[in-house]
Amino acid sequence: MSADTTQRLISAELVGLDEDLGGTSSDVIRVLADRVAATGRAADGATLAEDAIKREASVGTGVPGGIAIPHARSASVSSPTLAFSRLARKVPFGAPDGDADVVFMIAVPEGADKDHLTVLSTLARALIRDDFTAALRAASTPQEVVDLVQREVGGEVAAAGVGNASSASRPTTTQPAQAAAAGGATSGATGARKVIVGVTACPTGIAHTYMAADALVAAAERAGAEMHVETQGSSQVEPLDPAIIARADAVVFAVDVDVRDRGRFAGKPLVSGPVKRGVDEPDAMIAEAIRAADDPNAARVQGGAATASESNKADEHFGQALKRWLLTGVSYMIPFVAGGGLLIALGFLLSGYAIALPHGDSGQNNAVYTLTNYTLLNLPPEGLGYYLGAAAFQIGGVSLGFLVAALAGYIAYAIADRPGIAPGFVAGSIAVFMNAGFLGGLVGGLIAGAAAYWIGRIPTWRWLRGLMPVVIIPLFASIIASGLMLLVLGGPIAWLMTQLTGFLNSLSGASAILLGIILGLMMAFDLGGPVNKVAYAFAVAGLGAGTATNVVPFEIMAAVMAAGMVPPLALALASTVLYRNGFTKPERENGKAAWLLGASFISEGAIPFAAADPLRVIPASMIGAAVTGAISMGAGVTSRAPHGGIFVFFAIGDIAMFIVAILAGTVVSALVLVGLKKWVRRTPAAEAASAEQAAVAGETVGQRAPAAV
Repeated sequence: MSADTTQRLISAELVGLDEDLGGTSSDVIRVLADRVAATGRAADGATLAEDAIKREASVGTGVPGGIAIPHARSASVSSPTLAFSRLARKVPFGAPDGDADVVFMIAVPEGADKDHLTVLSTLARALIRDDFTAALRAASTPQEVVDLVQREVGGEVAAAGVGNASSASRPTTTQPAQAAAAGGATSGATGARKVIVGVTACPTGIAHTYMAADALVAAAERAGAEMHVETQGSSQVEPLDPAIIARADAVVFAVDVDVRDRGRFAGKPLVSGPVKRGVDEPDAMIAEAIRAADDPNAARVQGGAATASESNKADEHFGQALKRWLLTGVSYMIPFVAGGGLLIALGFLLSGYAIALPHGDSGQNNAVYTLTNYTLLNLPPEGLGYYLGAAAFQIGGVSLGFLVAALAGYIAYAIADRPGIAPGFVAGSIAVFMNAGFLGGLVGGLIAGAAAYWIGRIPTWRWLRGLMPVVIIPLFASIIASGLMLLVLGGPIAWLMTQLTGFLNSLSGASAILLGIILGLMMAFDLGGPVNKVAYAFAVAGLGAGTATNVVPFEIMAAVMAAGMVPPLALALASTVLYRNGFTKPERENGKAAWLLGASFISEGAIPFAAADPLRVIPASMIGAAVTGAISMGAGVTSRAPHGGIFVFFAIGDIAMFIVAILAGTVVSALVLVGLKKWVRRTPAAEAASAEQAAVAGETVGQRAPAAV
């Protein structure tokens, strides 16, 4: 890369010295974003600022030493750019040692070139060096800052040979001379220097990824260990050598996103945390890794995908952990229900509802009788469509049969990882056998997971460890969980489920409408969050109990799906039709997408609006969803499909009233929201709080919206 390329990253117009840009990180980011836009490097400073503020709310970009590096990938940026400010008044950016007075803003277009990203990551690494930051603080003119950056970035990039193998994509390594002389044969077992491998990754893959890598390498050098780090950033990733992984004594994951190909590290002692901990506390992480290397009871890397939530498990209290376990089970259960429910609905479409009724005195339903006595070469009198409908109905029924077992199995998986899956599935199947249903599966999964987790923590001989996850833990955890369900808990839970089913079947008139209101309120309360998921899981779990004579579970499913469609549809109506001036340009763009998201029953389509203005959007959404739930339950609308919105119309009983209920709730929500926006003003404190919530939500939904990186 030429010096000319480096020069284009920063110019004197992008540098400010000893300036007061406000008291918050958002204030500083907005000024720097406008500075980038003023040089023609971004089409819209406000959009760039919004993207950077969203990123800032996810993980503070302050690092030790009074440094901050807010950054974002944004569609508004035309070329990779650095903007700099030396602040006269320090501003908090989330660093553990205090506020920042040196701020680099890194703005990268979504399709940024690999060499440019190499330069940006090189700068991020330089910022952890005291000599570089001291020179920035001592600079007397903007041009001095430009020259410092050019010399720093240019020298590092030239040494790395950009264009062949960038330093940003090459694993960061420290290998002591003694280890190198010995051919790298360092092993904790022999008392020599520990070999530690690691992965660093942040949501944008621009700054923290590389700063954490260098900080961990430096900490390893101080501790006398050999460190190899794979930076899974925005540039091309060069994986660690499998031979190095094989001889590693421990693994460090400093990540906020999934670890790619995590199975390579399976079985190694693990220390994990967010990427910012790798920047702020590298010595502590390395010390923990060295201790874990000699601890037979240390946590170890399991196969599969490591996520940011897994990395932060140690910081959870019990309530957060319980929520994560249950939502994990529900998320893995839903595909069984979605596929099975839609196939059953297709069976009804092709063969009529009689396909589920008993066939004469055979003891079989019409679907089983048809599939048992006829084939494609010998079709039943009703014809090919009826036969295919019977097949779809039967496959869907088998799929739904996994519902409780999958719920229990993956709750146990969330608690104890892979060793918990088999005990959980068995406990869930026992719950089905005992007629304990959804609630039994939930309890069985928790017991199985807890049993598998604690058995896995029992100290044992080294030769037995290989059998623990595949034989010992599944065996004894299954005995404990399924034994308790079969002998102690299954009966009482089955009785409770019978009472609940009887209560639901007795609902009619005002009682049914009240249930619809409650379900609607829950679906709109947090738009895909825990409360929403509880209502949805309650409806989905009942589908398996629905029959031609017991349609209440289908009515509940219809009310839940209709109510969940209202928030995004209402926001779409309000932002694109009724009150366009009350919404920002990005919100109006989100509103266009929300039409399709709402029609598809994706409640999360309303999250960007709710995050920006929760005190007006959420109450308005809840009111409309409650109206829809009440109309749907009162009219007896049914749904045999657990998802799909209007696109599974063939599975909806009384499709006309289903549409009426959705339209009524959508209009009510939209009108209430418009009224609140016109006549209820927010205080400055509420504005600041909602901006922060919007940033967090934008990071969560960012996988759907490219600008929120």
